[in-house]
Amino acid sequence: QVQFVESGGGLVHPGGSLRLSCAASGFFLWRSAMSWYRQAPGKERELVAGIKSDGSGPLYADSVKGRFTISKDNAKNTVYLQMNNLKPEDTAVYLCNAGFAYPQHPNSWGQGTQVTVSS
Repeated sequence: QVQFVESGGGLVHPGGSLRLSCAASGFFLWRSAMSWYRQAPGKERELVAGIKSDGSGPLYADSVKGRFTISKDNAKNTVYLQMNNLKPEDTAVYLCNAGFAYPQHPNSWGQGTQVTVSS
């Protein structure tokens, strides 16, 4: 059974940093591309970042380029999202899923982790 468990969110001041983790199970991470998404209240879920199965070709939403970095640790079956210089508009629930820029398991979303950027 495919499962995603996100963690690492919290309340941070503008300009601060957080590192999110996504523990994946039910499949081999080394064979899979992965992506992070976010959903703010009243808005649709949007793609934040994606990474290919071999760790190459990361892509980022224009709004986070230069501030966020996606990475994966195949040995730990975990994907990370390092977020620097956070802005209030980054406030959202962050979720992960397999697939490169599309959710490969649309019926297996985790709970997500809340990120709130506020002074």
